[in-house]
Amino acid sequence: MKTVSKLLLICVLLFTLSPDALLHASDRKTLFDKNWKFHLGIVANAEQPEYNDSRWRVLDLPHDWSVEPLPFQKEGVTIGPFSRMSEGNVDTGQTVGGEGWYRKEFTLSGSDADKHIVLYFEGVYNQSELWINGKKANFNVYGYTSYKVDITPYLNVPGIPNTIAMKVVNAGRNSRWYAGSGIFRHVWLIKTNKLYLDKWDTFVDASELQKKDAVIKFSTVIHNEGLQNKSGKIGIKIYSPAGNEVFSTSQDVELSDETPVAASFSIKKPELWSVDTPLLYTAEVSLFSDEKEYDKITVPFGIRTISFSAEKGFLLNGKPMKLKGGCIHHDNGLLGAAAIDRAEERKVELLKANGYNAVRCSHNQVSEHFLDACDKHGILVIHETFDQWQRAKREQDYHQFFDEWSDRDLAASVRRDRNHPSIIMWSIGNEVEQRADEPEGDLISKRLVNTIRQYDTSRFTTIGSNDFWDRRHFTWDKDSYRIFRNLDVAGYNYVWHKYESDHAAYPDRVIYGSESYPKEAAQNWNLVEKHPYIIGDFVWTAIDYLGEAGLAHALELAPGEHNPQFMGWPWYNGWCGDIDLCGDKKPQSYYRDVLWRERPITMAVHAPVTPGKQEVVNGWGWPNELVSWNWKGREGQTMTVNVYSRSPKVKLYLNDRLVGEKETGKENYTATFELPYEPGTLKAVNSKGREEFILKTAGAPAAIRLTADRSRIKACKDDLSYVKIEVVDEDGNVVPDAFFPVKIEYSGEGRVIAGGNAAYDDMESFRSLTPKTFRGRAIAIVQPTEEKGGIQVKVSAEGLPDASITIETH
Repeated sequence: MKTVSKLLLICVLLFTLSPDALLHASDRKTLFDKNWKFHLGIVANAEQPEYNDSRWRVLDLPHDWSVEPLPFQKEGVTIGPFSRMSEGNVDTGQTVGGEGWYRKEFTLSGSDADKHIVLYFEGVYNQSELWINGKKANFNVYGYTSYKVDITPYLNVPGIPNTIAMKVVNAGRNSRWYAGSGIFRHVWLIKTNKLYLDKWDTFVDASELQKKDAVIKFSTVIHNEGLQNKSGKIGIKIYSPAGNEVFSTSQDVELSDETPVAASFSIKKPELWSVDTPLLYTAEVSLFSDEKEYDKITVPFGIRTISFSAEKGFLLNGKPMKLKGGCIHHDNGLLGAAAIDRAEERKVELLKANGYNAVRCSHNQVSEHFLDACDKHGILVIHETFDQWQRAKREQDYHQFFDEWSDRDLAASVRRDRNHPSIIMWSIGNEVEQRADEPEGDLISKRLVNTIRQYDTSRFTTIGSNDFWDRRHFTWDKDSYRIFRNLDVAGYNYVWHKYESDHAAYPDRVIYGSESYPKEAAQNWNLVEKHPYIIGDFVWTAIDYLGEAGLAHALELAPGEHNPQFMGWPWYNGWCGDIDLCGDKKPQSYYRDVLWRERPITMAVHAPVTPGKQEVVNGWGWPNELVSWNWKGREGQTMTVNVYSRSPKVKLYLNDRLVGEKETGKENYTATFELPYEPGTLKAVNSKGREEFILKTAGAPAAIRLTADRSRIKACKDDLSYVKIEVVDEDGNVVPDAFFPVKIEYSGEGRVIAGGNAAYDDMESFRSLTPKTFRGRAIAIVQPTEEKGGIQVKVSAEGLPDASITIETH
């Protein structure tokens, strides 16, 4: 009985101390997402309180208008959110930006009369202007930067409504990928006393161990906006991952307008954060004056050490680790850029489930909840802020603001995120043209590194650098030393063939593949495993994303026929991800499983190439192969089967008949077989170890199978359930050649906010309740209301029995 009580107490403490629970329950910081009014288009005087917005649409944030159907649909020109007239074209996946307006009213209570009031926007794309009661309060230029606005001077007295108005402009060619439009991340209202703390000022540096103790370096700033008493006290309590208080201290402070506070102390025998045991401590910081508590904040943090060297590579808590990494963009597929908490966490879960232990956030600050999920699940993070410096990649991109805004945007990124133990490096840019320029590039690099080190010296700095785009002015062998001379770790984009020669020239350089082609995975990973100074590889990309449409493709071309860099209409998906938009593995991911020793053996079957043509796979593409043995209509035709394994030899069986035995090769771990197609069972077996991988020919579609990633979710709009829709035969095998429409219906305490498939060019099925299945699959994303109960989802298709599933909300 005592054991049960103790466990219950620990569970209660864990819930009480979790950052989400504290943020949602506290009056200090409240979610401000509900009941905004929205208008898409240019309007006059909408910043004025008396403006009539009664006809505007009411919605909850996060919101991205660029994935919503365009108001005027014209056959052949527009489909859903896609338009042939999109300024971004293939960059933004044929989607449209524009100008949007948001308005909201709120009224302070009597207890707020002497409060300090701040609006906190986690992300608004792109340029945003804020008015409070008709007065201009803020302007922000970079859509990814989180920012806080002190709105206290603009507010009416308690009891009189206040009007918030925000104009958001996403105009011109300002991005190389899908960015989304609008207030696409959370908004918070923060109310404090005039004597207060700020979480962005508070840093719990727990990156040092002395013998068996953790050395904690704590710092914060006390803000005083009117308290006459000039003496105060700050208290610090540290709670273990189980919720037990393990340290407590306090110190007296003399209060000024801004009072820096620093403390250093030890935690005995700490539990270390790692990718396998992502354990989090909590710092509770309280601020007092005359025995009255004026403010209290909680800061989750992890205790862990990181180091990099050419001799030992990357060490986490003193142990060597290779970074199995992937780059990702910030969008959530069918949801667009809307950073709904569950969608952000699901991305991290997909990475973890597919063998990744690291992610590169390319090329901008990500949502807070994404980093929370990396902390929670154990994913290491390279945090990146810029895709360009002073020189443009697109005409209206961030280059036009870089000189004035880059320091404050980078500082905001570091200050907001430096308490996340998952972050191991700060990246100052990606493929920037000025990276090796004299003197401009050197001066910019030093300035950005100094900005980072002003707020965090516990982590390492890096950049992702390539050798293309500007070859007239840049030669890797001659100029690369200038790229990295101000940085700690060197990120190579697609330059794996320079790893060994560069090490000979610069033996102290620590190298990783900051971007790599999927089809060059073996060359990259072999070098990672071979040399300690090469610490990891980050594929472009881990998960499919919107925009850069058709960056990855494999085409059948006649000799001399042009292979484009991107694919035009109706492509909207980059298609280079290991994982598709629905969260399912693509063939390249099965190959990576073998490289990373996640599976002993896999295989894929190449689609036959049309006679007279040849397959051309572009840099980011993958050969046109499927993890499938369904090739109806090709009976008797020769098929190419690639078996992937680290075993020296593999055998292939078709319907229990031995096709042959072949060596896989030490460089690419691939054995290629050719055999006539015959339906049945294809089995690959390691000659040594006998592990096997099986593909079966599925029969005719017989049913629809619905599987929810979670069948019980919170009655909260930040929670979601992803319902996988699969067409299966009578034995339950997915039918990979099933391409036909399904109808999605729902009822109860929630709704399906997006349905669709993972295809790269099926615009009609994007965010549709009647999508086609793609390779036998589709998906429905379910969002609850705030009422407890259940959500029923029904999916039907012609000739098949209906399928239903219930998602419980609590």
